[in-house]
Order: sequence, then C-alpha cells, then structure tokens
Amino acid sequence: MVRKTAVYIDGYNLYYGRLRGTGFKWLDVVSLFEHLLRVQDADAEVRRVHYFTSPALGRLATHGAASVLAQQDYHRALTALYPERLVMTFGNHSIDRGGTWMPEYVAGSPCDRQRRVRVWKIEEKQTDVNLALAMCRDAASGEFGQLVICSSDSDLTPAFAAIREDFPQIRLGVVAPRPPALARERGRVVSAALAARADWTIRHLLDEDLAGHQLPLRVPARKRAISRPPHW
Repeated sequence: MVRKTAVYIDGYNLYYGRLRGTGFKWLDVVSLFEHLLRVQDADAEVRRVHYFTSPALGRLATHGAASVLAQQDYHRALTALYPERLVMTFGNHSIDRGGTWMPEYVAGSPCDRQRRVRVWKIEEKQTDVNLALAMCRDAASGEFGQLVICSSDSDLTPAFAAIREDFPQIRLGVVAPRPPALARERGRVVSAALAARADWTIRHLLDEDLAGHQLPLRVPARKRAISRPPHW
C-alpha cells in the first residue's frame, strides 16, 4: 500500500543546523527525502515537498550580493527540477535597527547580565506559522497518509500535537538537520516534544547521504542553465 507523504523543510534550520560550512549546500532535497523515506518506510511515496525560507540579506551575508544570487539560483534550480512537487514559501527578516543589548559571551564564564554589548538582532519571521499552516491544511485535505518535518524547532510542537489529536490515522515523522558528531556530543538534539508525538525520528543526517543527493552542477531551465555557485 502506497503511503502518500508530504515533507516540510525549515530551510534556515536545515542550513544553519547541517549545511553551513560544508560542501553540501547544493542539496537536492526531494531526492534526499525520497532516499530517507525509502529506508524509513518502504510504503512511503513523496508526493510533495514544502520548502520554507526567507530571502538572504546581502548587506549582512558573508559573501554579500553573491550570497543572495547563490540562494536565488538554488531556489530556481529546485523549482526547475521539480515544478510539480516542490512548493517554495517565503517569509522575511526583522532587523532591530537600533541595536539590542545582549549579555556578552566570555569563554569559560557564566552569563553575566551586567556585562552587555549592543548587537544587530536579526530574526526570520513567518516560517514557523507558514509551516504549521501547510501541515494542518494537508492533514485536513485527506490527501496524505504521512507528514514529515525537517526541523529541530520546538515551536512547531502545537501544530504537531493538534494533528496527532485530530488526525490519528496520519503517520508523523521528524528529521533533525544535525550532524552525527553533534548528536553524540550533546545527546538528544531533536526536540523532545516533537519526538514524543512522532511515529519515527531520524536524529541526524549523514555526510554520505548529503553527498549522494546533490543537484547536477548545471540544471537546465527555460531561459538559461543554472550553475552551482562557485563559493558553494
């Protein structure tokens, strides 16, 4: 029996939790989750992949405008390869332009709230809400027998709990975007609240899985082929 499955990826959680600083950023998320689901659930068929993110801010990115173009090319490449199955949903960033006073980090010392520095406070907005809404709508549609989150964000727990209560027939899965070494060093890195409501959990993503599911170096598109960014 085929178990129609929808996947929900928190793009920033995936990037900062697993991809930043690696050579795996040109990741084919659809192919990767098809592979993970084949191993986890032989009956699963990935019918839809939701990808949630926000546009990069060039003035704050390490590579400036090149970071913005790289992200745009990545999104275009995914959309070109999977026009029917991939759904991109964008939020935005909130910046405290006046600066925010935060405790200064001093190695080996406890947090001292009297020792503060002024920092840029940048927050990604709408991703959690957009992801939760998409999950709830898909659950209510009756189209899917399984929903899978790629995130370690405990803020998604209320939506997960509501789906578990209202649609007990739907299987729920969690994939933590973390490396194996971090999982070993810090124990459980998956949100305990999410894992408690899931039917199954993958606690880390292996290098070999990421390396084996990269996009082609050049992805055909309508106007021009999309190439992997040089600094990726």
